[in-house]
Amino acid sequence: MNQKNSLGLNSCFLDIDDPIHLFHEWMEEAKKTEPNDPNAVALATSDKKNIPSVRMVLLKDFNKDGFVFYTNLNSQKGNELKENPYAAMCFHWKSLLRQIRINGKISLVSDQVADEYYSSRAYESRIGAWASKQSEELNSREQLLKSIQDYKKKYSNKSDVPRPSHWSGWILSPDSIEFWLDGENRIHERLKYNKDNSGKWIKSLLSP
Repeated sequence: MNQKNSLGLNSCFLDIDDPIHLFHEWMEEAKKTEPNDPNAVALATSDKKNIPSVRMVLLKDFNKDGFVFYTNLNSQKGNELKENPYAAMCFHWKSLLRQIRINGKISLVSDQVADEYYSSRAYESRIGAWASKQSEELNSREQLLKSIQDYKKKYSNKSDVPRPSHWSGWILSPDSIEFWLDGENRIHERLKYNKDNSGKWIKSLLSP
């Protein structure tokens, strides 16, 4: 028999008022059970015409301020976020039958934060950030491979590869975070946190 919290939900929802804390607990569980990339998240953006687009990215950090990922700023998602800074994320962990949805506004991380993360990446990944004109059309795969080799010659010192100005991180500052648990006969359990005007998180149960 499942243990319940004070809201009548499965005990995995815990009894805490901070959704970032709950996210941390669920992510730690996912790290134990997901076979690949527990930090993979679907990121939804839209352009100035409100045409949506979604793709998987990797969450690289999170804290009380939001959820961080990195990309080429001139990619499709980068250009869309420049036009419309509102976005959504969705984590889905099949091994746990859990899902987390996050909505909010996105802004760039500081240059210092981007530099620190970029310098922690493998040499090949740092070179790739220079060589790939992300989302642009390629004449051939060989064109990309040649670009990689050219930048390896330019930056042959593996400890000295500067971060491209067109490559950085975005942080999604959440306005709402919903935690979802699969239930029998599609009677799922849903707990949503909404941030009020004072910055306080308000919890509410949602019908499946």
